[in-house]
Amino acid sequence: MSRKLEVCCTSFKDARAAYECGADRIELCENLSVGGVTPDADLVRSVILNVGIPVFVLIRARGGDFNFNDHEVEEMISSIKEVKDLGVHGIVSGALKECGEINIEVTKHMLEMASPLPFTFHRAFDECADHSIAISQLREIGVNRILSSGGLVTASENPEIISKLVRDSMDNPRIICCGGVRSSNISKLLEIEDTIEFHSAASLSDPGVDAGEVKELSKLIHGDLRPDQ
Repeated sequence: MSRKLEVCCTSFKDARAAYECGADRIELCENLSVGGVTPDADLVRSVILNVGIPVFVLIRARGGDFNFNDHEVEEMISSIKEVKDLGVHGIVSGALKECGEINIEVTKHMLEMASPLPFTFHRAFDECADHSIAISQLREIGVNRILSSGGLVTASENPEIISKLVRDSMDNPRIICCGGVRSSNISKLLEIEDTIEFHSAASLSDPGVDAGEVKELSKLIHGDLRPDQ
């Protein structure tokens, strides 16, 4: 199975750069300074209409923890319906309990609203005390992907952590490797057997997507199997 590059984008400009320079998918959000929140509907609409690759949208009511109150949950459920109606290709979301375990009830509600779109459980997963149990729970309710750095700021610092998650998940759900993934360090992660998808903000010295970095990441991930875009 061919490897894929997902680029995190917070603007129309970022999304176009990711698309034109070799990304396979976009994760669209806003306000990365707090880890990303639900993007504006107008941004979602404009990106979907102007890029030719799948657009997954992050649904998160606010920054901070992932223990959402009832009002925030309803807001996120409504946001999932809204972006689904706009034509997005996947949803990225999830919730935790105050104790740090997966909030199965809320996450399942999100999945039901997102259906039949694929659902990625975001990096809240890394805050779970027992990743093996969390993987089993997410598998049971039908989550398709888990975004994880193995709890590290930079996943390449200890690739074995991601490697273990990939082995434990057995590609169900699929682990998307994230956490400071850049062309300068991805070689260590590419050595991990069965790691198929990689997530990067593709930024360098300035915030926002760097076109050259997307091209280099795409080249490293895809090898010479794809034509230049």
